[in-house]
Amino acid sequence: MHILHSEIGNPILKITKDGNVAVLTVMPLPAGYGVTLGNALRRCLLSSLPGTAVTKMKISGYSHEYTTIDGVKESIFDISLNVRQLRLKKHSKGEEFAEVSLKKSGVITAADLKVSSDVEILDPSQIIATCDKADPKKKIQLQIEKGVGYRLITNDDSAKEEDPENILLDANFSPILYVKYDIEPARVGEQTNLDKLTLTVETDGSLDPENAIKLAAGILQSYFELFNSEDAYTDEDFTTSFDKLKKQKEAEAQAASEAKEAAFTPIDILGLSQRTLNALVNGGITSVEQLLETSMTQLSQLRGFGQKAKTELDKILVDRGYVSGVGTAPATDDKDINTDK
Repeated sequence: MHILHSEIGNPILKITKDGNVAVLTVMPLPAGYGVTLGNALRRCLLSSLPGTAVTKMKISGYSHEYTTIDGVKESIFDISLNVRQLRLKKHSKGEEFAEVSLKKSGVITAADLKVSSDVEILDPSQIIATCDKADPKKKIQLQIEKGVGYRLITNDDSAKEEDPENILLDANFSPILYVKYDIEPARVGEQTNLDKLTLTVETDGSLDPENAIKLAAGILQSYFELFNSEDAYTDEDFTTSFDKLKKQKEAEAQAASEAKEAAFTPIDILGLSQRTLNALVNGGITSVEQLLETSMTQLSQLRGFGQKAKTELDKILVDRGYVSGVGTAPATDDKDINTDK
């Protein structure tokens, strides 16, 4: 990790979801890292996540898509385009088959498909075809597969197909419908040349969008490990890690807590009157250190702390070597002690 994070702190990651849309924001990042991370995640999301698609279509009596079916409004080519738009979720690897009969007049949708328990129809309203007249003898058979990326059918694939009535379809397995990233300027203290990355991901419902981001990140991480898996090299002067920064912050917090405990001096040792002492304790001031960090204006707002208490406290602080008021340590030289003359 960039050594700059030792100054600006760990990046803060936030993911918000709304249905099938997730928006990830991460900041602060060193200049240029927004594009580096955003572009890598976007390319991986679009190309490398598993999804479900129809890979073959068969209509008895028809051997290619450039023809029409009696009683069906759409051509076979149009039906193939509709079939490619089906949003499905397959739970296991391997091939599954589905079919729909043209036995009713009207619109045939995905809800009319007969599928196994391994296949889930995510959008039942997707239109497949429109029948002008019913023909129970005619049916559309579909082959459904789970895969990755985009599969383009070639002439060689068609030549190898044994059943001449099977129409091979180009298949887009990606569950990602939309992904984009935006880079905005970010600032931490005086560091103004930082990046804020916003990544928006929409899926087809077969994969949770947050899980899609995590899966893409894991795929990228597995490839990056190839370059530094053995005899890993680091430059401790100019690199760091999230774990290292976390441990450093925890150590600093623990040290501060221990120092605070070690510096705790009970307020009782000042020898204040009971009325003044009660006013301070009831106000949550139980140590000399707390007292010195509290302004006289704040003390005056405490119940029971009036002018007499203020005069008493001023005198005791001066006598014991503290500057009257607030936020000071014991004076180490007589000339540093404010006295009323």
